[in-house]
Amino acid sequence: MYNEGQCRSCGKRIRFIRMKSGKSMPVDDAILNYKVDPKGKERIVTPGGDVVACVTGVSADEATGFGYISHFATCPNANRHRKG
Repeated sequence: MYNEGQCRSCGKRIRFIRMKSGKSMPVDDAILNYKVDPKGKERIVTPGGDVVACVTGVSADEATGFGYISHFATCPNANRHRKG
C-alpha cells in the first residue's frame, strides 16, 4: 500500500512510493499508462520504485505499464522543494 498525503507547498494530494534506494518519492495521485521508450523525454515512477523513460498518454492496449509522475516535476511551487 502507498502512503498518501498532501503537498505542504501546494496542497495537492500526493502519494509516496518507496524507491529502490529506500527513499520515498512524492508522486502525483493520478495513475498514467506508459510505453517504454529509451529516448522518451518523460519519466514515470513505477509502483515498484523504478524510474522509466517513456511516452505517456497511450491506450491500455499499447501500454507497457502504469505509474506516476514525480510531484517535483508538477508542483507549481517546485522551487520551495529544492534545497539551497
